[in-house]
Amino acid sequence: MLPSLFISHGSPMLALEPGASGPALARLAAELPRPRAILVVSAHWESQGLLVTGAAHPETWHDFRGFPAPLYAVQYPAPGHPQLAAQVLELLATAGLPAQIDNERPLDHGAWVPLSLMYPAADIPVVQLSLPSHQGPALQSRVGRALADLREQDVLLIGSGSITHNLGELDWQAGPEVIEPWAQVFRDWMVARLADNDEAALHDYRRLAPQAVRNHPTDEHLLPLFFARGAGGAFRVEHSGFTHGALGMDIYSFA
Repeated sequence: MLPSLFISHGSPMLALEPGASGPALARLAAELPRPRAILVVSAHWESQGLLVTGAAHPETWHDFRGFPAPLYAVQYPAPGHPQLAAQVLELLATAGLPAQIDNERPLDHGAWVPLSLMYPAADIPVVQLSLPSHQGPALQSRVGRALADLREQDVLLIGSGSITHNLGELDWQAGPEVIEPWAQVFRDWMVARLADNDEAALHDYRRLAPQAVRNHPTDEHLLPLFFARGAGGAFRVEHSGFTHGALGMDIYSFA
């Protein structure tokens, strides 16, 4: 059975400058059984209610500004999977979580950037599920649990965000050896609570975790972690590190 994954996707430039994360993602993909489909919850699709992509051929969305021209030329032409999208709606409805199909939504960079490093052939169907970020961690845990059985059907469930995400305090010149203490202490608290399977503390992280609001002025980049945890089992750190001083690049599996 496939695990669920939480991937810190970093800057969109990860697609062209994969650093240490690229080899870690490629290794992880090589070690896993090949999925028949992939379902991604991305920090970059915030919504009021739950939405699921239904397009048979979703476009690649370059949903960012100010990056070098070669990044805008990158395409990830993975097919969609309308049948899986319909199944996701059924599973969510059974759990009391009504959702709707969005037939127009393209793949945002929270989905295609890490997938381009894991499955560069873009030959595995991809479906995205939106993030009702105003409803917080508990909803994402429920959504993950509602869809957990898809792991037994060779569907890879991915939450794509970032373990830390305060773009206003990054040092864009810093190398990977530079780590801000306020980012490290938050990351370590989260890992300890995940290892302890302490859901109550994790759901209340903004009050309990050290430097929580500094690391996540808004929490949309952490919420996909709760989806991945809800969908999975035993926690494992697959990769850890920082870029730009305080942008966490951790990758976790829940087997």
